[in-house]
Amino acid sequence: MFSVIPANRPCLTNYITISPTQFAFSFPSRPHFSHLVVFILPGNTLPPNTAAGVHIQLPGSTEFRFLGAIGNEKPSAVFKINLPGPKPPPGDVDAMADSNISGLPAAAAAAAAASTAPAPDIGDINIGISVEPAANIQAQLAALQSQTQNQSLSSTSADLALVIHRPPPQTKELAQRIIKNAFNFLASFAGEAGPGGQEVVPLRSFQEWWTKFERKVQNDPGFLERDEGD
Repeated sequence: MFSVIPANRPCLTNYITISPTQFAFSFPSRPHFSHLVVFILPGNTLPPNTAAGVHIQLPGSTEFRFLGAIGNEKPSAVFKINLPGPKPPPGDVDAMADSNISGLPAAAAAAAAASTAPAPDIGDINIGISVEPAANIQAQLAALQSQTQNQSLSSTSADLALVIHRPPPQTKELAQRIIKNAFNFLASFAGEAGPGGQEVVPLRSFQEWWTKFERKVQNDPGFLERDEGD
């Protein structure tokens, strides 16, 4: 009645009947795959007002996780699977198509063969299919959608926290920081001159500050936008 296809593997139809409404598939977790197709075999239909929930039990886990559902109106579905254990090397594409490496140079063929060598098996994957009233399946789908949205929001919030930054300072504040930077540099060059003992700064000191200021702006354009404590 049902069949599953792990990506790049043969179609599986040898399910176990647990009860008249519960069915299970079991197959090795290796070779690695990341997508699973579940569908109702042609010529079969579910009872009216029912749907089939699809659950997965990963190696090392004792719980079945709800993936989604299929039904008479939607007799097939593709699910993304995150298997535990080592992932295949970059470039090993998980596609629903045959890989053909014929005609490659010997070195490239050897590298390709090495990259597709089977990884150690970490256990079997169990797929459970439960035929239930459509209302039950709808409730499970709603809970799954809510959980997915919450995870997406949490991830988005974390990503935003990484990119949130202070707004750039206003023109007045920026000018004050430039003046303060100049004052701190030139104060050490100040000396008294004239009858009133007025403090003066040699012009070459100002030129030296301007040269260093320009260099710092080039090396760190945002240094004036940060607070003193940054």
